[in-house]
Amino acid sequence: MNLDLELPAGPFTRRQAEQWAIDPKKLAALVRSKRVRRVLRNVYVDAALPDDTRLRVQAAKLVISPHSVVCDRTASWLLGHEVYRFHELDVVPPIESYVLRGHDPTDRPECNGGTRDLRSCDWFEIDGVRATTPIRTAMDLGCKLPRREALAVMDALMRAYGFTLADMLRLLPRYFRRRGVIQLRELVPLVDGRSESSGESWSRLEIIDRALPAPEPQVWIEIDGVPTFRLDLAYRHARVAVEYDGEEFHSSPEAREHDRARRTWLCDHGWKVIVLTKDSFTEEACNAWIAELREALRLA
Repeated sequence: MNLDLELPAGPFTRRQAEQWAIDPKKLAALVRSKRVRRVLRNVYVDAALPDDTRLRVQAAKLVISPHSVVCDRTASWLLGHEVYRFHELDVVPPIESYVLRGHDPTDRPECNGGTRDLRSCDWFEIDGVRATTPIRTAMDLGCKLPRREALAVMDALMRAYGFTLADMLRLLPRYFRRRGVIQLRELVPLVDGRSESSGESWSRLEIIDRALPAPEPQVWIEIDGVPTFRLDLAYRHARVAVEYDGEEFHSSPEAREHDRARRTWLCDHGWKVIVLTKDSFTEEACNAWIAELREALRLA
């Protein structure tokens, strides 16, 4: 099968591909060969094109109703923060979009949703696509996602878009009787835009849920008056730090050596450093490091 062909300059649907003589078998072969990637259900793009907000918006425009508002996890995706689990990405998740009251919900297989009461202040337009605002997306996901994932995306959206706790508290009464509102009420006071990764958010939530004092995110340690080391989570006066080592930024030999050097310095200067990884969130692992943290705070 000849796969040496010129691909469209933007996202395209399966039906559009057929108009360009790319039948389903050839399209599947292009996906397998990584010449083409799926960005949404039934929406494809030349794999050489960068995955940015503009491309994602162009893809969404192909499959949603003009009366729809992109919501929940799809809105977060458009805003630059993916919250899908790895197993969900084996099959591209459907678009989560809702129509405004008075319009018929979409029946397209690429879309999940229904009707949702949204005010004009709840959504904005990106190149012709309506999506919920960052704060509305954060609050909706605070109701809808599991507790850890919810706080992580709320932290991330606050960090990226700058809304405040006061902004969330003003919006919270509108969620009265909404499914998931009890969880949302618990999470809103905990949201902190200083967290820089999901792992940090998960760690902070686990500490708070175990009735320990909330640690401070992104604490700078000064050497001779110069900010030198930044800690993910810390108790300044107790000199206790909790560090989350994600694979993206802590797996290279250079990163590991940097971590070793800074942690050696910290330990030599009276700090207790507890290091967590993605494997630290099973029940057994959590019990172990929480007990270590509790003892370190007691001794301090």
